[in-house]
Amino acid sequence: MAISKVQIVSIWALPLLLTALSGSLYQVANLAGANSDYIGLLDMHKGNFGPLKLVVMYPFINSCALLMLSVTGITMWLQIPWRKHS
Repeated sequence: MAISKVQIVSIWALPLLLTALSGSLYQVANLAGANSDYIGLLDMHKGNFGPLKLVVMYPFINSCALLMLSVTGITMWLQIPWRKHS
């Protein structure tokens, strides 16, 4: 059973989306002056998921995810048949 590029992208996009979403929401809370109410977002943004503490590994997971998504995106882009303009 082969793993498709869509499945790979789905797996690797999750940490990037979670980081972007938690960071953005925490920034909105910070601008609204309620950042102390949403400290859990900052923990999630850093990779602290309750009993699962990925604080040290989370930046590496995000960088690997970004590289993997770049590679799969470029390979999919290269597979597009290009028309020559005359």
